[in-house]
Amino acid sequence: MIEIVAVVFGAAGAGWLLRRKHLRRAAAGPAAGIPCMVRNPAGAGRWRPGRVYADQGTARCVPGRGAPVPLPGGRATAVRAPSVKEGMSINPGSRIVTCAYGDGDGGTIEIAVMALDLSELLEAIPRSETESQS
Repeated sequence: MIEIVAVVFGAAGAGWLLRRKHLRRAAAGPAAGIPCMVRNPAGAGRWRPGRVYADQGTARCVPGRGAPVPLPGGRATAVRAPSVKEGMSINPGSRIVTCAYGDGDGGTIEIAVMALDLSELLEAIPRSETESQS
């Protein structure tokens, strides 16, 4: 009988703590940036969770682990759906945007976002002239 009372009190305490955490998050509002998965360089490496921020006129990608990747002069060169193999690592309903950044000698990065966030990402990283004409 004592064990049942202890479990009930434990469950009530856990519920109270979870409710406080939820209310704190709701009061803080939505998190800044666009949630995404990042692969740098494009086509190689692992997908890492992160966020894309488009403040102060330039976009930057901040992976969950590692250094932020500034995207000076970043241009979206391609938008595609993930392959079956990629769909196992990222959400299969997402869209992958390949971006080139820097002054010609810069690198490429792939950013996967959910379809509803695609327009917001393309506002932060505009399409290149060659991609927007096709």
